[in-house]
Amino acid sequence: MERFYLSDLDFTLLRSDQSVSRYTKEVWNSAVKSGVKLSVATARSYTGVMKLLDGLFLKEPLILLDGVMIASPSGEILHLSAIERELGDEIIDLAFNISGSYPLLVGIDEDDIERFIYPKKRNKYQDELLKTFHNDRRVLDSDPFRAMRRNLKIVYLGSEKETMELEIALKESFGDLIEIKRTKDPYIECWFMTVLHAEGDKAHALLRLEEIEGVDRAHTTVFGDSHNDLGLFDAAGKKIAVANAIDELKEAADIVLPWSNDEDGVAKFLKQEVLDGKKYVG
Repeated sequence: MERFYLSDLDFTLLRSDQSVSRYTKEVWNSAVKSGVKLSVATARSYTGVMKLLDGLFLKEPLILLDGVMIASPSGEILHLSAIERELGDEIIDLAFNISGSYPLLVGIDEDDIERFIYPKKRNKYQDELLKTFHNDRRVLDSDPFRAMRRNLKIVYLGSEKETMELEIALKESFGDLIEIKRTKDPYIECWFMTVLHAEGDKAHALLRLEEIEGVDRAHTTVFGDSHNDLGLFDAAGKKIAVANAIDELKEAADIVLPWSNDEDGVAKFLKQEVLDGKKYVG
């Protein structure tokens, strides 16, 4: 049976400066050349992933946007779990009544183009995040602020208390219709609360990807570092945390690597198990 390896990106495969080291590129590309199935599962979009992973051989489908989308390396959408317009507007309106603020939207517009929609009136965290999308044609502001036809992520940025209160309120109102991920952002001093389709998470996406790839769960190995990788761990046969992972993920892991993302932990494991053919011994 073929083995399948899937890694989170930020603070797992990527170094803390969001780069891929030369060593990681060499190991990854050698493994792909040998026929090993390697891919990524990330909160990032297709465009962002392809930019960051320039120089890596990508042959297998990618899990994107926290599991909302599965896409081929060429950009073909293989699976999508989107919040439709009506539900999206209900979420936006309720959250505005509670917080007085609008979210950021990641979605697919009427022309099937990926868009990032910002409100005209933004908080300081949204302004800071917006700076990272300088000259990105996908970014538009909207007034009045309404949901798109297919909403992939509805994202709120705020304090831990603000995002926690919103999470509780939205869960009480929409229950099993949505999935909510809330985490402290590693780059901006705030908390992200992301509203997704009920099946728009990494766990559901991995189960679908295993079907697409024709691999059994028992032969799937995943790497992660944070809260949004817990579902990924639930759907995998072998779970590996990098040394810099949060304690909760380390407790759920089969293996905790002695190397962090800045020490190329994922690549060092792949070198030993895949290229050298030696079972990892911690």
